[in-house]
Amino acid sequence: MTSEPDERRPRLTPAIADVRRAVRASIDGLTDALVLVAVSGGADSLALAAATAFEAPRAGLRAGAVVVDHGLQDASAEVAARAADQARELGLDPVQVVRVAVDEESAAGPEAAARTARYAALAAAASDLSASAVLLAHTLDDQAETVLLGLARGSGAASLQGMAAESGIYRRPLLGIRRAVTRAFCADSRLEPWNDPQNLDPSYARVRVRERVLPVLERELGPGVSEALARTAEQLREDNDAFLQMIDETIEDIVEHVEAGIGVAVSALEANPAALRGRIVRFVAQSEFGVALERVHVQAVLRLVTDWHGQQPLDLPGFSAAREGGLLVFRASE
Repeated sequence: MTSEPDERRPRLTPAIADVRRAVRASIDGLTDALVLVAVSGGADSLALAAATAFEAPRAGLRAGAVVVDHGLQDASAEVAARAADQARELGLDPVQVVRVAVDEESAAGPEAAARTARYAALAAAASDLSASAVLLAHTLDDQAETVLLGLARGSGAASLQGMAAESGIYRRPLLGIRRAVTRAFCADSRLEPWNDPQNLDPSYARVRVRERVLPVLERELGPGVSEALARTAEQLREDNDAFLQMIDETIEDIVEHVEAGIGVAVSALEANPAALRGRIVRFVAQSEFGVALERVHVQAVLRLVTDWHGQQPLDLPGFSAAREGGLLVFRASE
């Protein structure tokens, strides 16, 4: 006598297998801990939530979810509640809904303000629940869009390397998965994702890249542009990791504390390639003053090394830079 198939359990399709495999690889190494999935209710996060609900127990982990309600749209509370219900139905526990206040007048723009509020909420939830990791549902398509936006802004290698698969408590299992696969996962699993109307709003640069720019590139240059952009991000991240290792190996030997500041040996900077000199300046600015310098600022600082003719100290965002004898000295602004 054969048993009837369980209608609640989806058959294993290529899309389901691919997403589960990606999640399995991402959570490998975590032990006896809670992992949280950031769930919006969209196809990407629902697929990630379902795959995590399946894979986490098999890895000896508990899986929960955090739903962040940005409050930027009508009925956002209802959307968040529905996403939380779907997460619970998938077996995730605990499930938290967190409402955040987004500064829509922020100089950085509403997208950046929402992102800042979202990550703050996720970090707080992870701390409150003693979670070891937060899984984010960024896909290969998101990575390609990020790289293309960084290229258009001229933001340099740091921007072109896109999003990291692992960054602190955050893990992005789906960076190698196309958005079409997560949609297929939801269809195969009989999950009904929420379609965010902001994903079609052309006032957002990312939407224009997604709906207009990438399709043109695919049409004119041939398929595979998104994959190529994602590979570029991975290669640049490897290069960046190499630079960071080089900086870690040399920074203690060339930096010294001075009165109310920090000094870097000019001779050591001169002895290094231009790319590494710039990275060292950026590293000092970020680690000592929490400032991400733009290229124009870095070049101005480096002229104190390579084109020295008695210039006055430079006033930079949050700190100053001056040449004092054989040192390039950085001090916090008053």
